[in-house]
Amino acid sequence: MFSFRRAIRLTAAIAGSAALLVGCSDGGGTTADPTTGAEATADETAQETTGEETSGEEGNGGEVEAATLNFAFWGNDTRAELYNQALEAFTEEYPQIEVNSTFLGFPEFWEKRQIEAAGGGLPDVMQFDYSYLRQYAENGLLLDLGPFLGNQINTDNLTEQELGIGVVDGQTAAIMISTNAWALFQNEALAEEKGVETYPGGGSWEDYNAWMAEVSQAGDDLWGGPDWTGRIQLFELYQRANGQDLFTDAGEPQFTQEDLKAFWELGSEIRENGAVIPTQRSEEVAPKSGFGAALTVSEMSWDNFGAGYIADLGIEADQLSIVAPPTAAEGSQDLYLKPSMLHAVSANTEYPEQSALLVDFLINSEKAGEIFGTNRGLPASESQLAGVELDPLSQKVLDYERSIEDRLGDAPPVPITGYGTIEEKFRQLGTEIGLGTMTVDQAVEQFFSEMEVILNS
Repeated sequence: MFSFRRAIRLTAAIAGSAALLVGCSDGGGTTADPTTGAEATADETAQETTGEETSGEEGNGGEVEAATLNFAFWGNDTRAELYNQALEAFTEEYPQIEVNSTFLGFPEFWEKRQIEAAGGGLPDVMQFDYSYLRQYAENGLLLDLGPFLGNQINTDNLTEQELGIGVVDGQTAAIMISTNAWALFQNEALAEEKGVETYPGGGSWEDYNAWMAEVSQAGDDLWGGPDWTGRIQLFELYQRANGQDLFTDAGEPQFTQEDLKAFWELGSEIRENGAVIPTQRSEEVAPKSGFGAALTVSEMSWDNFGAGYIADLGIEADQLSIVAPPTAAEGSQDLYLKPSMLHAVSANTEYPEQSALLVDFLINSEKAGEIFGTNRGLPASESQLAGVELDPLSQKVLDYERSIEDRLGDAPPVPITGYGTIEEKFRQLGTEIGLGTMTVDQAVEQFFSEMEVILNS
């Protein structure tokens, strides 16, 4: 299969491009996503998977010493059963490696990791979230996987861009499991019901604003979309279209108060002409978004949010479309792939080579792809993707990511420590602007004041 990822890899090789440093906060949202399962699920029951221990057996990586590894992940009973099957397959390939696994819900998972980090007892291998990567890597808690790349960890099925996503300060702190990208979702069923045309994707922000205004004139309690200036991810895309990420790799902001003021002021016209759902109306239907409540035809988010939208709306996959968001500069590479989740290894592991083999299996194995499907998102590795039987929604996501190949640029640096707090503050201030309880100037001043505290803490 000659996929878009292979095309990226070949293009990168021809151009002589280097591995890239990356960055998104999970793309946060309030809608749970059963496709990737990358949210805070509630089951805290720990489960174990054990394989036989036979010293000196040979696996695909040659002779491997016996070891017992501790592996931790977040999820629910469904994901736990999938990991049980995958770890059983791993120990069949490496019977000399025993794996004990435990899982918790997302918040509890990180609470426990913080306790373990303080005591120097992190699990050997961990499912990892992008928003925590810099914090743990810069504190020396994660093993540099660089020496294992091309050895215990096969890199043939990952692009240089994908491998660069786990790099912090020049060291490979983690390897991505799956990918997603920013996208524009549309409710085809609602558009048909209201007799409006859907947005074709791409184009300029002026094009998108004009389309939203037309949709909003089609009926009561219907709008084209939400106020897109309230999300930091859209500010990021706006800045990237003009050639700059939000932060440098050293964590310094690359935008000014004037940049942010200009961006937030872009929302004034679409709020005043009724093109977007009023912020007050959005607050009334929370925790659903206006899109999830079938009040808007479109909404932008990470492309792994599709399953949550389908669940909220009670529609089929073929009634949900995914197209590229508008851009501030035609021909720019403002979009990028980010990891739904990653795998990392503790810096204090007694078994670095065996841990690397486990990471390789969970990321690259076609058998693991057959087992997990898209539970952890669309596999980044071509070999693992080959084992996945895609459902209609996952196929749409894959087709979407292929369609934006020419618009994918270098991902930003790994999120700075505290990025999640900055992201939430941006959302809160955007809401205040939309409600009219704060001016743009006041919001800009407060945002920079609080960002400075976070960056210097």
